Amino acid sequence: MTHPRLAASRLPDKAAVIMAGTGAVLSYCALVARANRGAHLLRALGLRPGDHIAVLMENNIRFFEVYWAAMSAGLYFTPISTHLNAAEAAYIVNDCGATVLVSSAAARQVAQQLPPLCPAVAHWLAVDAPFGAFALWEEAAGIHPDTPIADEVGGHNMLYSSGTTGQPKGIKVPFANNPIEAMVPIMASFARTMGYGEDTIYLSPAPLYHAAPLGFSTTVQRLGGTVVVMEKFDAEGFLAAVQRFGVTHTQVVPTMFVRMLKLPAEVRASYDVSSLRCALHAAAPCPVDVKQQMIDWWGPCIIEQYSGSEGSGCTLITSEEWLSHRGSVGKSLLGTIRIVDDEGRVLPPGEPGTIYFEGSRRFAYHNDPDKTAGVFNAQGWSTLGDVGYLDEEGYLYLTDRKAYMIISGGVNIYPQEAEGVLTMHPKVMDVAVFGVPNAEFGEEVKAVVQPVDMNQAGPELEAELLAFCRSRLAALKCPRSIDFEAQMPRQDNGKLYKRLLRDRYWAGRSSRIV
Repeated sequence: MTHPRLAASRLPDKAAVIMAGTGAVLSYCALVARANRGAHLLRALGLRPGDHIAVLMENNIRFFEVYWAAMSAGLYFTPISTHLNAAEAAYIVNDCGATVLVSSAAARQVAQQLPPLCPAVAHWLAVDAPFGAFALWEEAAGIHPDTPIADEVGGHNMLYSSGTTGQPKGIKVPFANNPIEAMVPIMASFARTMGYGEDTIYLSPAPLYHAAPLGFSTTVQRLGGTVVVMEKFDAEGFLAAVQRFGVTHTQVVPTMFVRMLKLPAEVRASYDVSSLRCALHAAAPCPVDVKQQMIDWWGPCIIEQYSGSEGSGCTLITSEEWLSHRGSVGKSLLGTIRIVDDEGRVLPPGEPGTIYFEGSRRFAYHNDPDKTAGVFNAQGWSTLGDVGYLDEEGYLYLTDRKAYMIISGGVNIYPQEAEGVLTMHPKVMDVAVFGVPNAEFGEEVKAVVQPVDMNQAGPELEAELLAFCRSRLAALKCPRSIDFEAQMPRQDNGKLYKRLLRDRYWAGRSSRIV
């Protein structure tokens, strides 16, 4: 069985979750009991298999009891970034069709603005403390039994991933009536490859509302390991947690590597990281020099993954493989890689084209059939929109992103949102937003603006536009700087040659992926 219930029966007092900062511990026995009560509560609130629940919560020990309650009740589980403003969060709540939203006292500033924006939500609950329309989750669940509900069935994650057009889209797999112990294929592959088991101590330094932290943490719990959760990433705090808890596995983004490498040498040397058996990095490309330094420091425990929230395909590369294939993201772990040109022809090794995975699991972008159709070709292969090539040995190398999605610090940023905001400013005639190199975050958000009056271009207008954007969007989605152009490179049909702008900032690089 792959479910926390097995560990609860065999090792009831074992820690399922430890919060790195506070040291708070949730045992497997307590996790399963609380999840069972939560599942009874969700049934009592009228939710049935295939219904939707949304969660707006920071890294909180109770996140997992809500998650496993939803999984046992057969629900679609949609976590929401705590960096979003109320309008952005409400869009996701409404789009996913959630009828229950669970938040936390720490997230109340945004959460308490949601009830009037989300009319379909019938029940508002919060962990830690009630506020406004939010009743206390612990109190509401606590009146129910800690035994399993009678009609248990496996639920599904439904995370939102920014796309190249329109609003963020929910990645939805068909409801399958799976047993609660069923594991997502891609996570089962990871578990086998990286040796997850009861002896695993997994450090999760990133927000749990992201796909990888959520997927890896809950997979470790399915197999009876212990998950150590950092409330917030801190470079030295990460190293201290590895040493303190004897961490064996972790998953990071390259920005975290950069921040740890910037620590003074004596600080880095003061921590023992020899317990690490597997440090997986993903979510954004890792600069070659950064990865080399990390291997030099941590040894060959570093593994790289290339995939997406869609879970439709995946590559993996070990440190040993990478040292002889520098810059590669590895061979296929799930699905068969096909490199395809614009006419749909499969290309030979060495020739770049769009990367497809054959044998992909079927998924849909919720409420967007056109976007769904756009990622599958006639053969049923799917793509994340990236461009790359295979070498003669089958190792994949990324060279570009077909769409202009920005990945900054492992977070996907949809540039059209900032473009849409800045376009509405009365002093802006035209605007393009894209990613430019950043040594720490991989990419940062840049805007190029054609002002109505070029005489106004300068620091004052830049500051005004940045403040305008940040008042309407989450800061991470907004440009960090703005340059000005007298005329944007647009075709007669109105299409913007964004690449002509973007390429200036990537000049001298053989790859447009950092």
